[in-house]
Amino acid sequence: MSLDKMRNIGIMAHIDAGKTTTTERILYYTGKIHKIGEIDDGQATMDWMAQEQERGITICSAATTTSWKNHQINIIDTPGHVDFTAEVERSLRVLDGAVAVICAVDGVQPQTETVWKQADEFAVPRICFMNKMDRIGADFFGSMDDVHEKFGVDCLALQIPIGQGPEFEGVIDLLEMKEIRWNEDDEGETFTITDVDASRLDQAQEWREKLIETVAGSDDALMELYLDGKEISVDQLKKAIRAGTIRRTFVPFVMGSARHNQGVQPLIDAIVDYLPCPTDIPPAKGLKFHKDESQEVEVPCDPSKMPLGLVFKIQYDREMGPLSYVRMYSGKISSGMQIYNLNKKKRERVNRILRMHADKSEAMDTLQAGDIAVIIGLKLAQTGDTIGTEAFNVLLEQPKFPQPVISVALEPESMSEKDKMTETLEILSREDPTFTSHEDAETGQLIISGMGELHLDVLVTRMKDDFGVKCNVGAPQVTYRESVSGSAEASEKFEKTLAGKENTAGLTITVEHRETGSGNSFEVTCKHNDIPDEIMEAIKNGFMSSLDSGIKYGYPCTDIAVKVTAIDYNELTSTGFAFEACAAQVFDKACNAANPEILEPVMNVDISCPKEFVGPASSQLSQRGGNIMGQDSKSSGEIIHAQAPMANMFGFTTNLRSATQGRASFSMEFSHFQIKAGGLSSF
Repeated sequence: MSLDKMRNIGIMAHIDAGKTTTTERILYYTGKIHKIGEIDDGQATMDWMAQEQERGITICSAATTTSWKNHQINIIDTPGHVDFTAEVERSLRVLDGAVAVICAVDGVQPQTETVWKQADEFAVPRICFMNKMDRIGADFFGSMDDVHEKFGVDCLALQIPIGQGPEFEGVIDLLEMKEIRWNEDDEGETFTITDVDASRLDQAQEWREKLIETVAGSDDALMELYLDGKEISVDQLKKAIRAGTIRRTFVPFVMGSARHNQGVQPLIDAIVDYLPCPTDIPPAKGLKFHKDESQEVEVPCDPSKMPLGLVFKIQYDREMGPLSYVRMYSGKISSGMQIYNLNKKKRERVNRILRMHADKSEAMDTLQAGDIAVIIGLKLAQTGDTIGTEAFNVLLEQPKFPQPVISVALEPESMSEKDKMTETLEILSREDPTFTSHEDAETGQLIISGMGELHLDVLVTRMKDDFGVKCNVGAPQVTYRESVSGSAEASEKFEKTLAGKENTAGLTITVEHRETGSGNSFEVTCKHNDIPDEIMEAIKNGFMSSLDSGIKYGYPCTDIAVKVTAIDYNELTSTGFAFEACAAQVFDKACNAANPEILEPVMNVDISCPKEFVGPASSQLSQRGGNIMGQDSKSSGEIIHAQAPMANMFGFTTNLRSATQGRASFSMEFSHFQIKAGGLSSF
C-alpha cells in the first residue's frame, strides 16, 4: 500500500459521546465486521477486554486496520475516561490525524477539552463528527459554536442537518448540494441522494457560501477565483479543505447518529479526503547521539531508509506474551529480523508481525514506514522505547506520562501468591506507564499507585480475573510528593573497608527548588573528563534513587534541582558502590538543610448538574476545601469548574448524589502539586 493511500487516525471524545459506537459503524460499513456490536449489550468489537464490556467504557486503546475506497485506515479507539489519560496521550503521539466525536446535545464536555488540548500539543489535524443528532435537545449549530468559543478554532460545516432531535431525517451535503437520507431497513448501509428541497435551498446556499468563503480565505488561488466571482469546482474545494485541515487552519464538521447508522459513510469519506497521510505531516523528530552529545534530527517517513520505530503500547497476551504496538517512522522491519532497542541498548528478535483487528489478527511479512502493527518477540520493550539498528542511533522522543496520584496497599492472600503477584505487577506496569508499584520500607506492604480510583479498580480487577492473583486490597491513599522550598550546599565523604578493600568517595552538591510542575533535574557542573563512565553512572543512579525514595517520608521528590559541584575521585580506592552510597548521604544532608516540604495533589473537578442543584453541589465541594473557578451553562445543565485537594475527594460521589437527588455527576483529573495545608506538622 503506497503511503499516500494510508491514514493513521484516532477517535477521541468525552466518555459516552459515542466513540466506540462510531468506530464499530466504521468497521461495519468498511466490511471489517459483519454484525454491528452494541456497547450497551457488551458486544462492541473494539471493547474486547472483559471489563470494558461490563462497564461499557473503553480502557485500552484498541488498534485495528480497515480499508475504504482503496485506502488503508489504521484506527486507534482511545479511552474517554480521564483516569486513562496515558492511553490517550500515547495514541495521539503516533497518530497523523484524529476524529473528535462531539455530542450534539451536550457540546464540548470537560473531557473533550482535555483530549483536544492533548491533540493540540501533538499538532494533530482533526475533523469533527457531531454525534447523537437524533437525540432530544440536539443542536448542531449551537454545539459547533461551542467548539469555536472553547477552542478558538474556525469550524467548517461540510453538511447541515435536515431536522434536529427526533425530527432528524438526514443531512444536506454542502459541497455537492444534495440531500442524503439513510435507509433503516438495511441498518443504514444504503442511502438515498436527492436534490435539495426548495424549502431548504436558501439555508443550504447561505451555508455553502460560508464554506466557500472560509476555504477561499486559506487558499490564495481560490481567493482570486472567489473575488472574480468565478465558479469553484468541488475538486478544488476538496483539495483546499484537505490542505487547510492538515495545516489546522480550520476543522471540518460532519454529523449523524452512529447508534442509528446515520452519517457514517460521509465520515469515512472525510477521513480519506481530508485527514493527512504519513508523508503530509512534518517528519518525526529524534535525538541523534554521538559520544556524550546529542542533536535534534528529523526522521523522514521513507521505507527505503534505516529502520526506526516507536513502541507506543504494550499489551500482554497469555499465549503470545507481550504484544508490542509499533509505529514505524522510517525504513522497514521484517519478521525473523534482529532489531536493536535503543533505550535498553539490547538486541531482540522479531518473531512475528501481526496486523491487528481489535483482538483478532493476521500475519504480515514486513512493517514499513508510516504503518502501525504489532510485533511479537520483544521481551524487553517498554512503552516509549525506540527500536531500529545500531547504525542509526536516533532516539525518538519518549511520551511523557503524568505522575500517579492515588495509591492502595496490596497483600497476597498467601505467601505462595507473592511471586505470582510480583510477576503480574511487572506485566501491568510495562503495559501502563502511569501504574507503579513499590514496597513500603517501613511497613513492608506492597503499594500500587495510579491515576484515580477507577484506574486502580480496573487494574486490581484485571489482576484477579485475568491473571488469577488472589490478593486483598487496602483503602485508597493519596500519593504525596516531597520537595524543598530553599537551597543548600552539602559535602560528604564516604570511607568503608569491605573484604579488605578500601572504598572511598567524596561529593559536594547544591540542591534548590525548581518552578512548580517542572520536575527534577540533575547535572554535573564540575570537570569530570578523567572520571570513568561507570563512576559517573553510579553517581547519577545514586541521586535518581534518592529522588525516588524521598527526604523524610519516603514519597518521591519533585521540583528539585541537584547540581554536583565537586567530585573527590581516587582511581585506586574509589568504587561505584562508594559513590552511590555517598550520593544518598549527601542528598539527605542537603535536602534537610533546604527546608523540606510535603506536597499534595490538587485535582481539577468538573461537576455537571441541573441549575437548581448548583448551590448544594458547590457547597459539597466547598466543605472539602474546593475552590470554585468558574461555571458554564449548557442546554443539559450547569457545569461547575473547581479545584480541590485529592485527599478530600474520597467518597465525594455518594455525598454529591445525595445532595442533588442523584442528578449530578463529576469528573476529576490531576492539575498540580501544592504545599500541603498545615505542612509537615499535619502529617
